[in-house]
Amino acid sequence: MLLILFLATVLVAAALLLSGMPTLVNYSGDDELYSGASFYQKNLIDLGRVCTLGSSVDGYYCSPKKRARINAPDVFETPRLRKDQKPTIEVLPNECLFEIFRRLSSGKERSSCSCVSKRWLMLMSSICRAEIYKSENFTEGSASCDVEMASVDEDLVIEDDGFLSRCLEGKKATDVRLAAIAVGTSARGGLGKLCIRGSNSARGVTDVGISAVAHGCPSLRSLSLWNVSSVGDEGLSEIAKGCHMLEKLDICQASSISNKSLIAIAKGCPNLTTLNIESCPEIGNEGLQAIARSCPKLKCISIKDCPLVGDHGVSSLLSSANNLSRVKLQDLNITDFSLAVIGHYGKAIVNLVLSSLQNVSERGFWVMGVAQGLQKLMSLTVSSCRGVTDASIEAIGRGCINLKQMFLRRCCLVSDNGLVAFTKAARSLESLQLEECNSITQFGIIGALSNIKTTLKYLTLVKCKGIKDIDVEVSMFSPCESLQHLSIRNCPGVGNASLTMVGKLCPKLQRVDLTGLYGVTDAGLLPLLHNSESGLVKVNLAGCGNLSDNIVAELARLHGGTLELLNLDGCRKITDASLVAIADNCVLLKDLDMSKCAITDAGIAVLSNANRLTLQVLSLSNCSGVTCKSGPSLTNLGQTLVGLNLQNCSSIGCNTVELLLENLWRCDILA
Repeated sequence: MLLILFLATVLVAAALLLSGMPTLVNYSGDDELYSGASFYQKNLIDLGRVCTLGSSVDGYYCSPKKRARINAPDVFETPRLRKDQKPTIEVLPNECLFEIFRRLSSGKERSSCSCVSKRWLMLMSSICRAEIYKSENFTEGSASCDVEMASVDEDLVIEDDGFLSRCLEGKKATDVRLAAIAVGTSARGGLGKLCIRGSNSARGVTDVGISAVAHGCPSLRSLSLWNVSSVGDEGLSEIAKGCHMLEKLDICQASSISNKSLIAIAKGCPNLTTLNIESCPEIGNEGLQAIARSCPKLKCISIKDCPLVGDHGVSSLLSSANNLSRVKLQDLNITDFSLAVIGHYGKAIVNLVLSSLQNVSERGFWVMGVAQGLQKLMSLTVSSCRGVTDASIEAIGRGCINLKQMFLRRCCLVSDNGLVAFTKAARSLESLQLEECNSITQFGIIGALSNIKTTLKYLTLVKCKGIKDIDVEVSMFSPCESLQHLSIRNCPGVGNASLTMVGKLCPKLQRVDLTGLYGVTDAGLLPLLHNSESGLVKVNLAGCGNLSDNIVAELARLHGGTLELLNLDGCRKITDASLVAIADNCVLLKDLDMSKCAITDAGIAVLSNANRLTLQVLSLSNCSGVTCKSGPSLTNLGQTLVGLNLQNCSSIGCNTVELLLENLWRCDILA
């Protein structure tokens, strides 16, 4: 024992005396560490005398009770002495080094030793926190320097909850880097959150790196593994053994992780609250059933594209997790049975997403609605499900009495009758979003507005080809006084008649998004501007190529006192006259996008001279009429700007851009 303590003292002294040795927490992860004994041959300190004891070391060394053998990766094997080579400490077997390293109670000492070579780093990272030997003289205060070391790592982020967080992407994700992070932060309890996205193609993350995290970060609460094919059950099993405080597990495109990992997580991490699984072909019902049995605190579950997951796994989770509030099921081989379980046992579910469930029929969605179990459901998203029909959506409206948000995407079997029946039953609905629901026409939209005229605040229509201009007598319908946000994007059939009707039915609009409505002209938009009683705050007219300066002038005159955002991207008929109207009337405008408009230097000068205008974001991309002459005007505008977009402005030279970058140092400039 005395010999081991002596070796530890010598080892620490040698490591601390190495010139230019960075602390482990600042290690860049580029594999610049020395490996093998050649490092010591260049060092003035000769530790060979310590190792000439030969076999006598065996008389003092006692094999640790917890480990029969300490194995570092094969690449870090103990080198053999050549006849012409002086003895060095590298000839010590891993067992001896392990016993020495675990007696280094200070995090600074452990970090310094880990910087010596890859072999030492990997050995150090294999030591669990519970295995570190604490002498009688050791106190918690002796690790105060560890906090200072960890705090200087520029890549570490301290979250609002006080936990250290780290995200590794692409080539930065290696086993060596993970081992360095684990050792460098272990004195502070290790990382609280770790996210690995992708992996180094040559030296990617494997079970070795994940095991190092498990040993050094017992306080880990959130782990995300995306596209890490080399990480398998062994690594996650180590996480389950060492990180009992884990609350969130996110696994995506991990082909080597199977049910064995989830079973281990279920046993070792009872505090798990969030589980996200995507594109994991080896995970199936058995793993989910284990989670259901052992993780009573589970609140959020998301399962996507896992072919082995079926009704048994999903139903076990939903029927056992009483606190489950957020559920997302996408691209799974489940049937009507799973949706019936959701409808019966989902008493705590608040947010539900169902997407691409090809084996679920109309009966499944109908039973989910009539089961009366989704009383707390507030948000429902259904996408690309053939089982959503007029009958099933009406049943959902009747069964989900507190539903506030409904998003239907690519539900082509829902017609006007189903939409009207649903909105008549869902009296608490505040937000309705329809995307690519081509069987719904303008009559369905009018009927829906009439049914929920006192609660609906948000209406979004995206790529709905069934909505076309029709002549309707608006006076026979009562207005929807509650609607404040209207978004109609890329609906080719929407023209002047539709907007005129919307303007008369929705007098309280504040935010309007009409992106891609190339059929709308000034005549169609004018009634909407005149009938808006509350004052428009945000207006997006991107892609409305038939609008002219006249409508912008009217918009500025009527709503300049409330307008904060105006997007005219792609409105090629807009000229400097619109900028004059904006400068004179829009005193609250913060965000202006004039991309691809026919404006010139004269219009920019007018904006610059507007005393009351305090723009924060200005976009002039693809404005060929704006030249270098606008440099002084943009500099003047830059006193309040935080964002300026000059991309593809071919008439603005590099010298002007460099001058703007120098003068507007607080502004983010894209050029």
